[in-house]
Amino acid sequence: MPAEWEPHAATWLAWPHNRRDWPGKFGPIPWVYAEIVRHLARFEPVRLIVRDAPEEARVRRLLAKAGALSPAVGFHAWPTDRIWVRDSGCTFIHADGGPAALVWRFNAWAKFPDHQRDEEIGRLMAGAAGARVIRPEAGGARVVLEGGAIDVNGRGTLLATEECLLGDVQQRNPGLDRAGYERVFAEHLGVSRVVWLGRGLAGDDTHGHVDDIARFVAPDVVAAVVEPDPASPNHGPTLDNLRRLRAARDQDGKPLRVVELPLPSPLGFAGVTLPASYANFYLANGALLVPVFNDRNDRTALNLLADLFPDREVVGIYAGDLILGFGALHCLTQQQPAF
Repeated sequence: MPAEWEPHAATWLAWPHNRRDWPGKFGPIPWVYAEIVRHLARFEPVRLIVRDAPEEARVRRLLAKAGALSPAVGFHAWPTDRIWVRDSGCTFIHADGGPAALVWRFNAWAKFPDHQRDEEIGRLMAGAAGARVIRPEAGGARVVLEGGAIDVNGRGTLLATEECLLGDVQQRNPGLDRAGYERVFAEHLGVSRVVWLGRGLAGDDTHGHVDDIARFVAPDVVAAVVEPDPASPNHGPTLDNLRRLRAARDQDGKPLRVVELPLPSPLGFAGVTLPASYANFYLANGALLVPVFNDRNDRTALNLLADLFPDREVVGIYAGDLILGFGALHCLTQQQPAF
């Protein structure tokens, strides 16, 4: 699996439509998406999934109003339940004989019964990209895995959390243990070293996806969020993850360099804790899109990430409304590598 900073052929997105994912706050969400499309389309093709032809017409009109409709935006009329293609979509890889796509089983984070349409999205994406479909199995059963649960350096090392894949509530692959996951990652992602972190962020309804807490930003560098406030529920887990990363080794047995990212101030809505994180950024060709929250730490996070990616244009995308859907920029994008 190539690292996210390697060249892309396109970025995949799915247009938001399920109002239940943003209860009481759906109004601004399409405009946030238009802003994301506008910036991405300046750097690479955008493959935008819409439910049907009438929705495509509505989306074209909205994108035109936002100055985001361009020849770089292509449409695919496929019905969806939700729009988190990082998790429901396929994982593109380099395989013997050409490009391939890992189509994992998707169970909607063991949370939503209506995910049958989303389960088809990975296969459809693979077909549109001309990639051979591979359906990973372990113990005779298809493997459940979301793209947000893993992060790779493209050289053979992968980040994951015990809470997400090994925890009691994960309900993804009963009976698949640490060694079993490592075999799956070795066979299908070319991974020889898995760095297991502990827990994810408070409020993360995916049971601890790693893309909210730690991300590779170079083959030997990881950006990890840290919460210094002892009163925060994120304090202990982020410090534990930091300790694990500093003790970790990459595929060649070399230590990783760890860059500490702040977290925004605690964010909630209607009494619900939201998993706001600057680590949920997305790397496109020539650009880095970073969620921001009108928070005092926005500037610090943007400056840190700009230093890590001096060759990319760093773009802050306001995600204060978007995060009510319990996801941000990385959760809603999926890269298609340039094979």
